[in-house]
Amino acid sequence: MNPAKKRWLIIGALGLVFVGAVILIAASILAKRVEPFIRAQAIQYLRERFESEVELARLQIHVPRDLPLRLIRGGWRGNLAQVEGSGLSLRHRGRRDVPPMFTLQSFRFEADLGALRDNPKIVKSVTLEGLEIHIPPKGQRPDFGSKKESSAPDQPPSSVVIEEVFIRNAVLVILPKDKLKVPLRFDIHDLRLESAGKDVAMKYTAVLTNPKPPGGIHSTGVFGPWSAGEPGDTPLGGDYRFEHADLGVFNGIAGILRSTGNFKGTLSSITARGEATVPDFRLKRAGSPVPLSTRFEVLVDGTNGNTELKPVFATLGSTRFTTSGLVVKHDGDARKTISLKASMPAGNMRDLLRLAMKGTPMMEGTIKLNALIGIPPLDGKVKQKLMLDGSFEIANGKFLQSRIQEKINELSRRGQGKPNQQGMDEAFHRMSGEFKMADEALTFRTLAFAIPGAAVNIGGLFDMAADTLDFQGALMLDAKMSQTQSGWKRWVLKPADPFFSKRGAGTFLHIKVVGSSKDPKFGLNRGGTSPAEEAEKKGRVPAARLGSTRE
Repeated sequence: MNPAKKRWLIIGALGLVFVGAVILIAASILAKRVEPFIRAQAIQYLRERFESEVELARLQIHVPRDLPLRLIRGGWRGNLAQVEGSGLSLRHRGRRDVPPMFTLQSFRFEADLGALRDNPKIVKSVTLEGLEIHIPPKGQRPDFGSKKESSAPDQPPSSVVIEEVFIRNAVLVILPKDKLKVPLRFDIHDLRLESAGKDVAMKYTAVLTNPKPPGGIHSTGVFGPWSAGEPGDTPLGGDYRFEHADLGVFNGIAGILRSTGNFKGTLSSITARGEATVPDFRLKRAGSPVPLSTRFEVLVDGTNGNTELKPVFATLGSTRFTTSGLVVKHDGDARKTISLKASMPAGNMRDLLRLAMKGTPMMEGTIKLNALIGIPPLDGKVKQKLMLDGSFEIANGKFLQSRIQEKINELSRRGQGKPNQQGMDEAFHRMSGEFKMADEALTFRTLAFAIPGAAVNIGGLFDMAADTLDFQGALMLDAKMSQTQSGWKRWVLKPADPFFSKRGAGTFLHIKVVGSSKDPKFGLNRGGTSPAEEAEKKGRVPAARLGSTRE
């Protein structure tokens, strides 16, 4: 290569390097000039949109390296700048007594340099990493009076439309009114929002983890528009699928729950309707798994977790029942108060006893139950503070444990005056009672039990903590005292029949039941008034005695 040609090649290469350097320097200068503008626009938008004080640790703008050449060829529009930032926080109305309403680890989006002065500005998509949203408790936000304009009088409000938002590894935290209480936390793994325009709800698809019971939720629906003045009033709605929720985190119960349904409302007040199933529902330390399914409508206050059941229709095995009531936390209480009303018109005793006891259920029959259930906001285990008040009736009952049923059969034969007759019907007519429970003590105002030929009406106290029984009542037989025996005993007792025949019964005896549930002791009560007599004095006849023994 001749010297002249080589010299021109060197000059050309140096020229290209110089032009490249000029382009890079120009691009850097343009980026530095664009960065403050985009930063100011972003902060202005966030400040106005969420009525918040904005803190931004870092913002970087990356423009195309050949931007100067592009500007010469076609102008600003169509040239995209890559925007990256980190350390973003928004404090709602400048509050420092609660966590920032929004914190963000990092974000990125593309901005059209030619559209920076458009109104509204269109942003195709934004990606957010490590977003934390803290929803303050409703009614505890400071009142700053009339809203202050964040922009200067000669500067029009900024308007931005974000067409698509991708959020990864986010956390939604709903702050309680009681600062000592643990906030409600939802981990959101992936969230995609699609905008339909300014001040219009965004479509979303979300995958998140429910805090308690833990399980995965997949949800689609609409969210917004954002309510800057009261974030808790921001609308939302959609459908959900809740799977693999482990009920074992709660005291006393276990099973894996699956639920589907829909919801609508606001962040602070949500109405949910749906269905839930627990194929292996069981009570810990007792019983066997029984399938449970429900249809429900509940109203949830997201700021404090208060819940209204209105009502819940449930099926346990083959038994249907309904529950309605409230789970609320009153001011000054450390825990929630549970107040429920349960109604079971025709339950299967096998289902209930399978849930409550291990092995074969001790009896079968149809149970009607109505009860008020209360758990006050006290410390201690649920069983120590559980309160019940209700009534029940069992029809067509039969004890499945042969030893118990044999005793019932013997009493029935003697009550009918046929002590030696075998092969009689083993079903008893019915059992009914009115009960009340508090402080681990179960009080039966009346407990009535009727079988062919006999009826028992008792009342008293079962102290579950100490496992002690103290019941008094009456045994009424159709047969006279002598007819309950056979052979020579029948003739010996015949003169005593008039002394025991009263109150319409062939034989009337005052009885008592003491001891423990494992070893009850039955005997005659020589004194006192039975619950049956007290009920009659007040004009109330126990249900099991109505036409009891002579049907």
